[in-house]
Amino acid sequence: MSGGVYGGDEVGALVFDPGHFSMRVGYAGEDCPKSEIPSVVGVSNAADKKSDGAMDVDLKPGEAVAAGKKKYHIDTVAVNFAKAGMEVSNYMRDGMIDNWDVFEKVLDYAYVKVIKSESDNHPVLFSEAAWNTKAKREKLAEIMFEKYKVPAFFLSKNAVLAAFANGRSTGLVVDSGATHTSAIPVHDGYVLQQAIVKTPLGGDFMSVQCKQFLDEQLKNKGGIVPTYQVACKSPSVLLHLIRTTSNDLHFTAKEEVGCGESPKFTRRSNLPSVTKSWQDYVTKQLVQDFQASALQVSDVPFDEESLANTPKVSYEFPNGYNNEYGVERFRIPEMMFDPSLLKGQQAQSMLGVAHEVTTAVGMCDVDLRPALYSSVIVTGGNSLISGFNERLNRDLSLKTPANMRFKLIAANGTQERRFGSWIGGSILASLGSFQQMWISKAEFEESGKAQVDRKCP
Repeated sequence: MSGGVYGGDEVGALVFDPGHFSMRVGYAGEDCPKSEIPSVVGVSNAADKKSDGAMDVDLKPGEAVAAGKKKYHIDTVAVNFAKAGMEVSNYMRDGMIDNWDVFEKVLDYAYVKVIKSESDNHPVLFSEAAWNTKAKREKLAEIMFEKYKVPAFFLSKNAVLAAFANGRSTGLVVDSGATHTSAIPVHDGYVLQQAIVKTPLGGDFMSVQCKQFLDEQLKNKGGIVPTYQVACKSPSVLLHLIRTTSNDLHFTAKEEVGCGESPKFTRRSNLPSVTKSWQDYVTKQLVQDFQASALQVSDVPFDEESLANTPKVSYEFPNGYNNEYGVERFRIPEMMFDPSLLKGQQAQSMLGVAHEVTTAVGMCDVDLRPALYSSVIVTGGNSLISGFNERLNRDLSLKTPANMRFKLIAANGTQERRFGSWIGGSILASLGSFQQMWISKAEFEESGKAQVDRKCP
């Protein structure tokens, strides 16, 4: 395999980009990941031999689940399928891998169900958080070489990869993801560690704010009802619908109600006894859908009077309840730009997104600041919120010193912003000039895990 690793561009390398929301997996040189696997994994103890309609991952074909053995439910279908006693948890914490046992199960799944190839056939490039610890980096290298027998391995900072994906080797990367928003200066492909600024104002923070708002609004309307609790219509009714109409099919047993009226729907009666962690997970998914559909960032600092005249957005919940949302859909994402809207003491210590950028640049050498201000790169799922980039562009234009040129760089496509670091890894691992940078299996066996810090900046 050494010839395949070092002999040219066609090395068949794999790129793994783990994050708190999902792990992106695919082949280097491709435009987008082959699969996006949720970072939330279900774990149950039941040795149930019945098929429950989901993909329960006991990876060896035909192998029965031993009594008392844990059963892992990985990927969207398996995790979202309601099962009695299934606890769900995330193997990531603060952007770093925290639960290694569950993480290895997800890797097993990725090789068997997504890549469908033996792990020892492919070099592997992993992305990592800019603040990842030395111990976690070395542990990942050990797992990949000793358990998965990969022929070569490399670790790269996700901010560097996001910069590469946007055609830059120097710039300031604003990465707004699930658990935090960070401003990371990158110079000639290296992260300037002393100038990293991050805040916990991310997608999960907005989910909490949205849930509080929806709980208050739906308090007298039955609360937030996830999709799995809404009954489906009977097969005979569905067959009649399909035969008589070609569009606008409603498969759930709910009635159409007016805006703001209490929902009229049939609740499923044969529900399994689900755990609180799984119930919270599916509720959060519904809240995240509301976020993506309704939230918008105001072009200018939040002003309730001026925003009261903006068009409202209608949103319908799975149980049929629907309403129009106006000022509140601007107030929630505004907290990312102006944390003073937050209640309590924590607001004093938080930084808005634009403030993060200027703070990070200010912590860098004076000679580097013009290059950083002229390449502010936006990536991450929150950058897809309507108006996010326009507002950040406005705020930074006002904060940038007059003697410096400011430029905001954000890919036009949603895919490029969601998968920025994976795409950068795909580009890097497929370059002919990169092939000499891999940590080979022979190097690892000779020098051990110390090679990670030596060869992976």
